[in-house]
This record gives sequence, structure tokens and C-alpha cells, in this order.
Amino acid sequence: MSQKLEADGILLSFGSRKILSDIYIRCETGSITAILGRNGTGKSSLMNVIYGNLPALNKSVRINGTSILQAFKRPDLLTYLPQFNFIPSFLSVKQVFSDFRLNYDDFEALFPAFQSVYHSRIGKLSGGERRLLEVYLIIKAQSIFSMLDEPFSHVTPMQVEVLKVLIQKEKLTKGFFITDHLYHQVTDISDRLYVLKDGVAHLAKSTADLERFGYINGLV
Repeated sequence: MSQKLEADGILLSFGSRKILSDIYIRCETGSITAILGRNGTGKSSLMNVIYGNLPALNKSVRINGTSILQAFKRPDLLTYLPQFNFIPSFLSVKQVFSDFRLNYDDFEALFPAFQSVYHSRIGKLSGGERRLLEVYLIIKAQSIFSMLDEPFSHVTPMQVEVLKVLIQKEKLTKGFFITDHLYHQVTDISDRLYVLKDGVAHLAKSTADLERFGYINGLV
């Protein structure tokens, strides 16, 4: 039986600037929901409001109809990959995989270049290595839903393809919200697309809708 995460009635302003206005989006387990939009349209803000670490003027976030006010306190329900590094530099790779209850051998099988870093501190990894590891952890996290903010940034094109396959595999048992400026990579794997424009989430069902909502006009 699928489970559903819904967020609606979201109102967010920064000073006099309205960012989000009566937003509604949803995601079910077994699916990938994309959130697209130009820079500054509030994609990251929306994820942070859903996660509960950004106060909003109004919001309703529900999983299977039950209100969730501070999802960041419930990693069994929802995990979140922010755009910035979130794992403390002093932790070892070994400790992090233990904390997430994940098998390092599975990660190493996908990314053999990590064979020698198991005992290294997170802070010793390169920027790209650190990002890839963090993306993997949230994709594989033992939560019902995961939100991925720019998961394909700072990783190689080959790694992007591996991550896309992994997300599609993991969606068999969980649901994903995803946003990334590499929108072709996002649309390749998404089951539902929302475009944020003028504070509103528009459901897009075709490339024509992406054009109509002004998202891909002028994009390469």
C-alpha cells in the first residue's frame, strides 16, 4: 500500500517579498516528484518549510493524513539533502555509514574510487567526493520519503547516471522530491512535475507546460 506526503496552504514571505503562496504538492511512495523553477522561485525554501526548519506564515504537511510539524525530528519519515554539506567534517566515513545503518560495500561497488576512504574523516574528502557520499546517504536513507536539493551538482556526468538508476531503484520502497538545475536529468526519472512560478506550484504534464509556465524558455 502506497503512502502519501502532502504539503499545502504554504505561505512564505521574506519581508515584503512573497516567496510561496498557497502551495500544494504531493508525493507517493513508488514515485519521484520533481520541483522545477527558475533561480529565486523558492524551491529550496519549499523543501525547508516541508522539513520544518524554515518557519512559514502558514503550512500543512501531512503523511497519510497525519500532520507533521517538525519533520527534521522524524528521520524515519523524511530525510533531506540540502545544497550545502551537512555531515560534520570530524566524523569518519565508517561512522557515518554506521549511523545511517548502511552497508559500505554497496556504496563501494557503485563507486570503486572510494575503496581507500572508509577510515578517512569526512573533512579529508574532496568537494565532489563529499557531495557524492552525502547524496548516496539520503537516497538510501531508511525513511519513507527523501527530498533531494541539487543532487547532481558537483558530481561527474557518469556519477549522475549511476545516481539516477539508484533513485529509480529506491523509489520501489519510498518516495522522492527532487530539484536540480540539470532539468533534463530530473525529467528523465520523474513521475510528476511541478513548476514554481510567482509563488505558485503549477502541475506540468508535458514539455509544452514547462514552456507555458516560463521554465524552459531561453534555457539551453
